[in-house]
Amino acid sequence: MKSYPIDDILPELREAIRKHPAVVLQSPPGSGKTTRIPLALLDIIPPQKGRILMLEPRRIAAVSAARWMARTLGEEIGQTLGYSIRFDSRISQSTRIEVMTEGILTRRILANPDLAGVAMVIFDEFHERSLQTDLALALCLDIRRALREDLKILVMSATLDGGPIAALLDGAPIISSHGRAYPVEERYCGDNPDQSVSARMTAVVQRALRETSGDILAFLPGAGEIRAVRDALAATLPDSATGDISLHPLYGDLPFAEQERAILPAPTRKIVLATNIAETSLTIEGVSVVIDCGLTRKLQYDPATGMNRLVTVTVAQAQARQRLGRAGRLGPG
Repeated sequence: MKSYPIDDILPELREAIRKHPAVVLQSPPGSGKTTRIPLALLDIIPPQKGRILMLEPRRIAAVSAARWMARTLGEEIGQTLGYSIRFDSRISQSTRIEVMTEGILTRRILANPDLAGVAMVIFDEFHERSLQTDLALALCLDIRRALREDLKILVMSATLDGGPIAALLDGAPIISSHGRAYPVEERYCGDNPDQSVSARMTAVVQRALRETSGDILAFLPGAGEIRAVRDALAATLPDSATGDISLHPLYGDLPFAEQERAILPAPTRKIVLATNIAETSLTIEGVSVVIDCGLTRKLQYDPATGMNRLVTVTVAQAQARQRLGRAGRLGPG
């Protein structure tokens, strides 16, 4: 089996989980924590104690992680590995690891307040911090303190400071892993304020097509920019090349089947144009080049109107590191 940087701390992590009700894991992007940790815990969480639930921030990340782990075990999805997302669930009586989104866990707690049949809850990519994530962690802590002293909690993050979270978890131990599986070369392409983001990104993608040979993942702030870059690339690629290069958008409002097509292996060279949906937990096979515009779109409260509005902002350094990590997942990038 292929090794990952996270493998070095697996014995320490297993021992900490045996001894403590909660553990915090800090591990950089690309270290393998999403797909290696749950499998490594199967031997210390007996089936009779219940399932391991792992929470992901997005549907596509949950499905991708579950399928990757099932493939590692040589099984079909729905056996040892399963997933539950909105409008879709692939689990069975033999499922021991169930990957889900935070909203699914919240609704499950409403129906099953003591999480009967659950031995452990893993919060993956906790640094993304949403209302659903914080609520799910608060509910799990309440369950453990009032009803289930045996419920294990593992909080995993690539960039978040583990100290405050460990304090919240009653002094949980913090375990740290080292970096990416493969080296990533960084290049700065400069800035041209006279050009739009879409025009600049189109030019950089074209340059990457000429200078590199792997699949390309380009981060853009929103669906509008993605469509603009896709149309520009489709118009500028020579007719002879369009059959050898496939263009795939990847953003939250896209139908789930199209999101899956963007991350699955393709017979041709692939360009994936994505929002921050592709920042975490996803391994897009074949990607060795990541192009980051350095921008993202997020909700921001406007006191003048009393409403939230979408604004385009510069990404934080932690986000930029997450994006960079996509290039070093399966080989040098």
